[in-house]
Amino acid sequence: MSLLVGSSRDVGELLIHDRRVPLVSATGSCHMGRKVGEAVAKRLGRSLLELGGNNGIIAMDDADPGMVLRAVLFGAVGTTGQRCTSTRRLFLHRDIASDITGRLVKAYGQVKVGNPLDPDTLMGPMVDGSAVETYSAALETIREQGGEVLCGGNVLDQTGHYVEPTIVKAKPGMEIVGDETFAPILYLFEFDSLEDAIAMHNSVDQGLSSSIFTRDMQSVERFLSAVGSDCGIANVNIGTSGAEIGGAFGGEKDTGGGREAGSDSWKAYMRRQTNTLNWSDELPLAQGIQFGD
Repeated sequence: MSLLVGSSRDVGELLIHDRRVPLVSATGSCHMGRKVGEAVAKRLGRSLLELGGNNGIIAMDDADPGMVLRAVLFGAVGTTGQRCTSTRRLFLHRDIASDITGRLVKAYGQVKVGNPLDPDTLMGPMVDGSAVETYSAALETIREQGGEVLCGGNVLDQTGHYVEPTIVKAKPGMEIVGDETFAPILYLFEFDSLEDAIAMHNSVDQGLSSSIFTRDMQSVERFLSAVGSDCGIANVNIGTSGAEIGGAFGGEKDTGGGREAGSDSWKAYMRRQTNTLNWSDELPLAQGIQFGD
């Protein structure tokens, strides 16, 4: 095993342009993936891309409120919203929207933010100061585009890069919702029909992880069908984050289409070769062609 540590310019640029590297597996932003994919394709190499996720949960009117609450809280707040499968969008059926929203706001208010080594801490810091700036800039844009901050939205005045977990009541058409903000910001939407929820869910460019909470088998089948979730991961009655271990991990659309782990991933790392062995003393030709004597 070889480990190269360095900046994208010092190490990454060399790797993606080097013909001695037949396959480049890259995990990161969609912007990074486009650059890697283009550079590797120019030299006819192969790339395996696991890029951005703008993951959503759909909660139908028959969903278990407690299960929805636990899944969303873990998915949106866990790892401070800095996981590719973090929950970023929540679509609530209008009949349960008020109840679930109230429960979430109450739960968010009880989240202890601080040192991750403290066993009582539920949410740790952002990765660095730049991530905090991205969080703050996103909230400014959210307000400009008409979003309503229901709770959170502040940078904490303490040593380290700490912010508040944030819930935003969003409006359809808010451009920022289409971007993956790597931070603990959760957008809430309301819907009247599953078709409307799926349409809103699939409206973003990314397609990594998705989930539906319902007891209705027809809703489940529709969500998992060709007209349902357009993500590489689609879960039922479990959140967008943490259940994918051992599966073919990856997404569609701008998420890159690559698959890490799971039964198919090994194929991407192999060089395929077709072999035909002839152990006879004769050389039969295709289609019974007669050549010479």
